Amino acid sequence: MDGKTMDIVAENVGKLKELFPEAFTEGKVDFEALKEVLGTFVDDRDERYSFTWNGKSKARMIAQTPSTGTLRPCKEESVDWDTTQNIFIEGDNLEVLKLLQKSYHKKVKMIYIDPPYNTGKDFVYKDNFKDNIKNYKEITGQVDGEGRNISNNPETSGRYHTDWLNMMYPRLKLARNLLKDDGVIFISIGAEELDNLVKCCNEIFGEENFIEVIPRVVKATSFKGSFFSPSLDYVLCYARDILVAEPFSEGIIEKQFPKTETVGERIGEKYRDDTAYYLSSLDITRGSYAQRYWVECPDGSKVIPPGKTFPPEQGVAGDGVWRWGPETYEKQKHLLVFKETTRSPLLDENGNQAKYNVYTKSYLKDREDKGKLPRNFFIDTIQNRKGTSLLKELKIPFPFPKPIELIEWFMNISSTKNDDIVMDFFAGSGTCAHAVHSQNLNDGFSRRMISIQLPEFCDEETEAFKAGYKTISEISKERIRRAATKIKEENPEYDGDLGFKVFKLDSTNIKPWEVGFDLDEKEMEAFVENIKTERREEDVLYEILLKYGLDLTLPITEHAIAGQKVFDIGMGALIICLSDAISLEVVEGIAKLKDELGPEIMRVVFKDSGFEDDVVKTNAVQILKQAGIVDVRSL
Repeated sequence: MDGKTMDIVAENVGKLKELFPEAFTEGKVDFEALKEVLGTFVDDRDERYSFTWNGKSKARMIAQTPSTGTLRPCKEESVDWDTTQNIFIEGDNLEVLKLLQKSYHKKVKMIYIDPPYNTGKDFVYKDNFKDNIKNYKEITGQVDGEGRNISNNPETSGRYHTDWLNMMYPRLKLARNLLKDDGVIFISIGAEELDNLVKCCNEIFGEENFIEVIPRVVKATSFKGSFFSPSLDYVLCYARDILVAEPFSEGIIEKQFPKTETVGERIGEKYRDDTAYYLSSLDITRGSYAQRYWVECPDGSKVIPPGKTFPPEQGVAGDGVWRWGPETYEKQKHLLVFKETTRSPLLDENGNQAKYNVYTKSYLKDREDKGKLPRNFFIDTIQNRKGTSLLKELKIPFPFPKPIELIEWFMNISSTKNDDIVMDFFAGSGTCAHAVHSQNLNDGFSRRMISIQLPEFCDEETEAFKAGYKTISEISKERIRRAATKIKEENPEYDGDLGFKVFKLDSTNIKPWEVGFDLDEKEMEAFVENIKTERREEDVLYEILLKYGLDLTLPITEHAIAGQKVFDIGMGALIICLSDAISLEVVEGIAKLKDELGPEIMRVVFKDSGFEDDVVKTNAVQILKQAGIVDVRSL
């Protein structure tokens, strides 16, 4: 096993070879043969509809270049490390998304991101095509003493839109790979890059998977602008596959159904007296004459929607009609509710205002089963001031946070539920993670969250820096901790998952093989131990999980076998021994674990330099093979 992540190009070439084996010659793609296979679907015209910019090819290559990084566990900054299913990753989101490709491929139900809007003041992260890990360490001050400032992107730069697109394109491309087939992504964006983001997403996700651009009023008043006072931003929504995505349905709030049925088959169910029984005026073209009839009230009087005619006369255009025809009325009239009122819109038999109005019982269960389509705009219900107010309560200094209600609403309409993963790779102040905790409290589900945030330095003039926060990621983690504490204090009986595991991006734990002809004996011996000296067993352990494509929150059990530590991941699915003194007794003990744990398939990983001698190393493979363990690897 080496220190590189999944090779996306190789994976895609493998899929292409499965579909079109005749388009390959000696392991390489024969484009002329591929064109022949694809026939009329090939477009090789010089002029065609396209969206391009300077650097697009490089941005596409960056997304496909394997990462040589890893994620190192940081238990001291985590909450409930041993039990939580939530993850917070501190690092450059481009590299982190690459590292997660295998473990979380098609496992994320919903992504929400709030990337830089490209206002000229927010940063544009310049990726290094050759070694982005080195670039990341320089920017975040982990090498060369101090970090470099991340550049702003003023309109006068000449690459205003280009730099932003080069940042966003590879990240969105990698994010799509993580979405489940029925997954969706929501992206907050301002007017500056809305058009470019739509075109970018149309290419990455496919125009057919576009769902909506949702305008949102972010503030009630503004004194900026030249011609209009800016008060809107937008949320762009795409599906991974529109054909399998669940239709959006806005959840029904139980407290809106305050009554309890006392009679009949639905006794005990929650309901409310819904909208007036009559619906609209008579439509001549639909022939809705039959929907205008008398309805008898509890005192024997009769009522009818307002109009010029009365049965048995045939109604005319403009006359009110009931929601149901006579046959449906006879079947459903037990659902009617009559209320005495001085403001009834109905008429009595004398053409005067009736003393009753008519409603229908609307049951909570029926509404929950059916749901309702959400509106494609926000007026004033989810403004940014709610996010600002909440952070003030938590005493977290951060400008312009999104309100958690916005992300809770997205989780609601996209039908996220138990064990669904919600991801945010521009975590900022940690709003999305906070929203996951809050929504789980509200509806009792156990969604999981993955948050990713660059440890971008806080400016020394900001309130955050003055309060002791050096980086944005420190703010994120503290906000999630305080939000969890607040939930526990206000809901002492709640036992939901309010923790998170912290991981930090770093270079691989495996030493690169960099030798020259002038290497002396001492330097050569140093390469026998191929794990970096400052790295812990836990660091190597989680790098192996990433290489195998396993969930970073899987339970890990430690066994002591012949005096050596052996890690058991997923009840025997993966056994890892990183000891420096692996004996035959250790190998035989691992073989016995297979019988004890009974996994369908057991994989075993050893440290290559950890065997007592070459004889043990050779015999280990045979011993494990006899126990039915054939997937044995060394690191």
